[in-house]
Amino acid sequence: MLSGFVFSGHALKKLRERELDESLAEEILAAPEQCFPDNKGLMIYQSRVQLPGGTYLLRLFVNEETSPKRVVTIYLTSKLRKYWRA
Repeated sequence: MLSGFVFSGHALKKLRERELDESLAEEILAAPEQCFPDNKGLMIYQSRVQLPGGTYLLRLFVNEETSPKRVVTIYLTSKLRKYWRA
């Protein structure tokens, strides 16, 4: 586990459902391509990732109010244009 972050049970479930390795999520937490707040008080850490089938956006929703910071959920999408911040 990356120091300073923990994964919620829900976030771990989403990783398993999408057959993603926890280390990929940890890489994004350590050095996200983009990081910005959502409208619910969480921070979104996101990066583009190459997976079978193409390029996707892996988005991690993080509660930074807790110590350690808590990854609440993880979202994988092919809709880069919709979510990427220019």
